[in-house]
Amino acid sequence: MNPAPTAISTLPAGVFPRKPAPFLPMSRAEMDVLGWDECDIILVTGDAYIDHPSFGMALIGRLLEAQGLRVGIICQPDWLSADEFKTLGKPRLFFGVTAGNMDSMINRYTADKKPRSDDAYTAGGMGGKRPDRAVTVYSQRCREAYPGVQIMIGGIEASLRRIAQYDYWSDKVRQSALIYSKADILLFGNAERALVEVAQRAAAGEKLKDMKDIRGTAFMSPQGWLPEGWAELDSTTVDTPGRIDKHIDPYEMLPEKSEKDITPASDTKAIRLISKAERIAAKQADRQHTVIRIPAYEAVAFDPVLYAHASRTLHLESNPGNARAMVQQHGSRDVWINPPPIPLSTPEMDYIFGQHYARNPHPSYGKAHIPAWEMIRFSINIMRGCFGGCTFCSITEHEGRIIQSRSEESILQEIVDIRDKTKGFTGQISDLGGPTANMYRLSCKDPKIESSCRRLSCVYPGICENLNTDHAPLIQLYKKARKIDGVKRITIGSGVRYDIAVESPEYVKELATHHVSGYLKIAPEHTEEGPLSKMMKPGIGTFERFREMFDYYSEQAGKKQSLIPYFIAAHPGTSDEDMLNLALWLKKNDFQPDQVQAFTPTPMAMATTMWHTRRNPLRKLARSSEKVDVIRDGHRRKVHKAFLRYHDSDNWPILREALIAMGRADLIGNTPRHLIPAQQPGEKFVHEKNNVVVRRTDKPKGKKTFGRSRDAAAQGTKKR
Repeated sequence: MNPAPTAISTLPAGVFPRKPAPFLPMSRAEMDVLGWDECDIILVTGDAYIDHPSFGMALIGRLLEAQGLRVGIICQPDWLSADEFKTLGKPRLFFGVTAGNMDSMINRYTADKKPRSDDAYTAGGMGGKRPDRAVTVYSQRCREAYPGVQIMIGGIEASLRRIAQYDYWSDKVRQSALIYSKADILLFGNAERALVEVAQRAAAGEKLKDMKDIRGTAFMSPQGWLPEGWAELDSTTVDTPGRIDKHIDPYEMLPEKSEKDITPASDTKAIRLISKAERIAAKQADRQHTVIRIPAYEAVAFDPVLYAHASRTLHLESNPGNARAMVQQHGSRDVWINPPPIPLSTPEMDYIFGQHYARNPHPSYGKAHIPAWEMIRFSINIMRGCFGGCTFCSITEHEGRIIQSRSEESILQEIVDIRDKTKGFTGQISDLGGPTANMYRLSCKDPKIESSCRRLSCVYPGICENLNTDHAPLIQLYKKARKIDGVKRITIGSGVRYDIAVESPEYVKELATHHVSGYLKIAPEHTEEGPLSKMMKPGIGTFERFREMFDYYSEQAGKKQSLIPYFIAAHPGTSDEDMLNLALWLKKNDFQPDQVQAFTPTPMAMATTMWHTRRNPLRKLARSSEKVDVIRDGHRRKVHKAFLRYHDSDNWPILREALIAMGRADLIGNTPRHLIPAQQPGEKFVHEKNNVVVRRTDKPKGKKTFGRSRDAAAQGTKKR
């Protein structure tokens, strides 16, 4: 691999910075105003164009603009023909294609595979403005518009489909996005480093398909292709579940040497002792020129154990400090995946977030309501990445486990920019966060340990002793932010990782005293060890500890505040008894979740591997290895969701049926010790006969429904 380039603009000789455009052009008329006869790069996206760093196309577009390039944007084009892909003409260098901030399938369908009627990333919130598997469709239309044009794909949809992956919506293993899109190169992760290098090399005349040495990229190659000096390692020689490197067996019995095998002393050469540093350097050099061959698409598509093995190998090779390249055969060709990108430094993060964003939707949308913009326009992203390793989440696979933080100065300046530039600002910042609210500047205490670590989580089954959990920089940031003129209040909208928050009582005090607006989001996800062990989440005792601290400091501040707990139904490894116990815990603690989430298998997540293979890739894999209970049956999924909303009368009929089948009819009744009432609202009387509930009514029962749940994050409100 080439040394990782900086993401900060380094313009080639003879190239001069351009004056930032008010908005990146979406039409020929806007290009004319800027004096452009063509675009160097055209970005195609499934989202509305909002010139704000929380939206991928704006962030990428402004970064490319800082490289001296002319960048245009085509948003949510009509994909039924190639006409709208010709709006800005043919790009001089390449098309950059993404589905948008969300995977198009998750954006368009619920966990029950039903089409959504709305889209938060579309003007007016209208649904249906992007196709299924948008990266593939958009790429095909770009080639139809301009045969032979170069295409780069990226964003979360392409990133999570860089290898063969299980697709929940078609219920089968699909090939890499490179196969379907026929793109020249795929960028995974946030990819700013790779993007800058690709753009600069393309501007110098190099073809995208020839760029094979850039971290954070994937490409197609002839089957068996290897760069000069590289070696291939078959992943099936990897000992599962853990290390890839073979250990020397100190107890290995070697044959004794005879006298004729012993070299005469006169011919013996002096032995040079090799230092530990030299051995480590040699080993790292070997790793940098080794590619791991994981089982082919044709194998993982039909063999659950090999699929789980490939998934585990990919996750083990995710640390930029020690990851190796991987290759996977697809028919007569290979998909080659380079090691992950080197995380951005704080100056690079500041540079990217400090570009000339208009911080508003493109004027062409007029006064149209764009829900995603309304949600984030007064919020600030202070960091990237997550070391939690939750198996149901794909953030780690996309952004990585190493936290990348902005400087305090950069964040405070963005607050000033919001105050001065964003319409409708009334003094409240709605979030200082990221994937997790309180991982800002948290990292491994030793860079050497960090670069060699192969743990899937820094906080499971317990917090790693090498993890720095000091919240002091974040507390200081909060204090300085709320002192800025014009800022009346700063709340934290991102979820708080409570298992590391309890390590800093001062942080919990600062949070509860100044930065909660009535409710705080928190994500225990479950109470039972079975599902929690498959999620890689801490036990409910840690949540209880956090709740005690939060309630104590809220009371000290004279505030009446509540936690909004998030829970997941039907996660792999969850039994019916687990969901019942969770419902009993909710009732005991007087929580009544309003919106609940059923597990959705997203591409590349470890829990998705469990869902598809019924194996646990967190442990040793074999034909006889641990089997995971997977909740695929529609009725059973409804029961699990109903347990979360035990208080909703619409769910009582299905819960009565389930409790009787489980032998727990004792939980049906009209006293506080019972989970659900014995009758529906309006029924005249109830009595029990042989532990079976008998009902009578004067009118026919209404139509059954199964809760008012939506596939948002599971949200609960606690009665006070």
